[in-house]
Amino acid sequence: MPITDTKPRADVADRFVPKASPETRPFWDGTAAGELRIQSCTDCDRPFFYPRSSCPRCGGEALEWITCSGRASLYSYVISQRPAPGFEPPTVIAVVELEEGPRMMTNIVGVPPEPQFLPLDLPLQVTFEQRGDLAIPVFEPSESEVAR
Repeated sequence: MPITDTKPRADVADRFVPKASPETRPFWDGTAAGELRIQSCTDCDRPFFYPRSSCPRCGGEALEWITCSGRASLYSYVISQRPAPGFEPPTVIAVVELEEGPRMMTNIVGVPPEPQFLPLDLPLQVTFEQRGDLAIPVFEPSESEVAR
């Protein structure tokens, strides 16, 4: 899974940068390596996102980190017309469903922020946006969709 958007850009320099915690450090280490990692419960064998200390389904504490494929589909989105620090509106704020099952909130990039370009179930792939010391996962239409 290649990192395709690692160049610092002036337009992202002022954006919010999350802080890694001991619970989220493996996630951020993964994004720095160009990988999207999520946790999976070894008791019920179900992956989940966001990082936490126990399984949200069975409460198990036997967790492991897995590397995702980076493929997802567009589950829901909103086109924000409101300015936010570092974001020039309009911005696509989305929930994507990872191929492994969990959903995550993110931004959609690489496509005009207009509804006709954002059909639900749109195949997506992760890319990473460098902000400070962290690589933030964002999603763009998969190469097969761009070729259409």
